[in-house]
Amino acid sequence: MPTTKAAGFTDLQDTFFAYIREIKYATMITLDRRNRPRARVLFPVWEVVDGRPVGWLAVYRTPVKTAHLAHSPHTTYSYWSPRQNTVHVDARSTWDEDPADKLHAWELYRRGGPPGVGYDPVHYWRGGPEDPEYHVIRIDPWRVQLVRGSDLKSTIWQAEEN
Repeated sequence: MPTTKAAGFTDLQDTFFAYIREIKYATMITLDRRNRPRARVLFPVWEVVDGRPVGWLAVYRTPVKTAHLAHSPHTTYSYWSPRQNTVHVDARSTWDEDPADKLHAWELYRRGGPPGVGYDPVHYWRGGPEDPEYHVIRIDPWRVQLVRGSDLKSTIWQAEEN
């Protein structure tokens, strides 16, 4: 099945959000200082800003994630469902310590991003968005690929400046 290239993210936005709602958890892949991949399962939330996807990841700032993102901010987030629907997000992931952005991510988790995907972060960070253990990674995708399991139809969006 040939791959379709999306003219803009809005061309695949509805399917992207439908798959994210179905799957919820993503495997995040980073690179260590020797360029070896490392995977972990996390729960990003997503929104669209100026026609482009933006993800937020509420996390503990572990030494491994910190070292990996310092070495290379280039990451991949991969979603898979038993129906074989997949989402692959190639992105630049960076720590965001801006209090307004941390509050924004907190609220996006609480209300759902997209709706149906989220949780109340107070279960992990009792001190709210000001909790010293609460950290946020901003995810700025440069490429998103969706694969529909029923026929392996693939659609790719790629940012223009890549």
